[in-house]
Amino acid sequence: MIVLTAPQMIDRRGAGSRNPMVVAAHARLMVLMLVFTACVAVVIFRLALLAITVEPASAATAANAMVPLRGDVVDRNGAPLARTIDAWSIGIHPKKVIGDKAALAAQLAAVIPDRTEAQYRQILESDFTFTYLKRRALPELVADVNALGEPGIAFSREPERLYPQATMAAHALGYLSREGEGMRGMERALNAQLTDPTARAAPTQLSIDVRVQAALQSELSRAMAKHSAAGAGGIVLDVNTGEVVAIASLPTFNPNNIAGATDDMLRNNMTQSQYELGSTFKPIAMAGAMDAGVVTSMAKRYDATAPLQVGRFRIRDDHPQNRWLNVPELLVHSSNIATARIAEEMGQARMEQLFRNLEFDEAPNIEIREKGKPIWPSYWGRTTVMTTAYGHGIAVTPLHLAQAYAALVNGGILRPATMLKVESGRASPGKRVFSQNTSWRIRQMLRMIVTEGTGRRAEAPGYRVGGKTGTAEKPGSGGYSRSVNVSTFAAAFPMDSPRYVVIAMLDAPKGTSDTFGFTGAAWTAAPVVSRVIQRTGSMLGVIPDRGTDIDTAELKSLMWRAPGEREAMANAE
Repeated sequence: MIVLTAPQMIDRRGAGSRNPMVVAAHARLMVLMLVFTACVAVVIFRLALLAITVEPASAATAANAMVPLRGDVVDRNGAPLARTIDAWSIGIHPKKVIGDKAALAAQLAAVIPDRTEAQYRQILESDFTFTYLKRRALPELVADVNALGEPGIAFSREPERLYPQATMAAHALGYLSREGEGMRGMERALNAQLTDPTARAAPTQLSIDVRVQAALQSELSRAMAKHSAAGAGGIVLDVNTGEVVAIASLPTFNPNNIAGATDDMLRNNMTQSQYELGSTFKPIAMAGAMDAGVVTSMAKRYDATAPLQVGRFRIRDDHPQNRWLNVPELLVHSSNIATARIAEEMGQARMEQLFRNLEFDEAPNIEIREKGKPIWPSYWGRTTVMTTAYGHGIAVTPLHLAQAYAALVNGGILRPATMLKVESGRASPGKRVFSQNTSWRIRQMLRMIVTEGTGRRAEAPGYRVGGKTGTAEKPGSGGYSRSVNVSTFAAAFPMDSPRYVVIAMLDAPKGTSDTFGFTGAAWTAAPVVSRVIQRTGSMLGVIPDRGTDIDTAELKSLMWRAPGEREAMANAE
């Protein structure tokens, strides 16, 4: 028999009582460790998730922060046309002003004279929580206002659209609203692209060449002032790509500040306004007649011995030859009578189709949205068929005319105009509207109009200019005006291998002493074309060469001249 002593009994009881406590402690510790491990795992998982998903977004945000809120616009050579910069705005919290409000109103009126002292006092005593005092503020003004030391005045940076060239190419560019939306021009046409985060980092390149634009705009401004014209406009168009290298409409506006700009200033007369463009249509009608088989020989003659009576209307020549004229003579002397006879042979269906082929029945094909649809004849009677052949009874935009002349000289292909730079080899294929042979013949005759006829003042030595005058009386409430006209010269160069079309137009020009009072295109618009080509030809890659020209000998042999006729042509339209 084993007898347990007292200490032994105590030890067994102590061991038995501590064991559950230790087990419980171990269990709690394990739970804590599992909770801690789980928390650590969650943290690690969250960090990994952030590393995978958030970091790229942060990188993109950082990248976007480095690009403008609206993409830049540059010309075809990279010169800036429109940029987004940081500007300053000055505002005030009237309820947070701690200084003397009357004194502050006087100080603000002195520093920012856009408002009177009374108006500033009214703002400071209003219940507004915040109002702007000045937007687009210069840094110097910000410094002066900050020096007032009023904590209620707030300053902030905000994006601002800047047009470094001011009024240059204003109608091509357009401008922005206060809300930053594109208004007019390419700002409006490309609004989505210029604000797209993925596209706005790279500047958008237009077809405009600022050097050519400057020359065109300055020469038109000079002519408009000289002839006290109501307006002026011009286009330089690449005949092989449809690129608009320069486009100007006067009067113009400054897109940096359109306050005070009138509707006449904002209107793009080259794409919106419709004009009867007179005799510039004669080469178009002639090309259509040649392709239609109506004109089969350059020697074919037409009766221009007397005015042509059509119903109650009489068609006259401004400078009558009073004889039968062959095809080159018809264009060189700009005969309305002979052109009308050809149109009558063409007939209504073919004349109408000619103009439809050239898209004279729809708004011009170009990106900008400020476009005017031509004034199309409602009835194609005999008179309409005849008069449209020499530019009366149908009204189109000057851009329509530029596109048609490009097709006349480039081999017969009509291409859409574009304000975007076209990469080499990516021009629109266009559509054929004239045959190559017809295009060649028209080029010869356009050159002869400049060397022999009404367009002699458009000549630019070495550039082989060809073109046609157009002087159209302006219609009014009482019919056509005898004293007010639209004078247009449509040209292309160099005629042996055409590269560019140049259009110059003056609205309601007045005669001067050196034009002997004449207001026709030969005296007003043709010299503008000459100066523009002389200033820009080399920039455009056309090297002047007086030893090269298109061969017109065959057609010149058909020309008949009376004594003194060449001098008389100086007064032609």
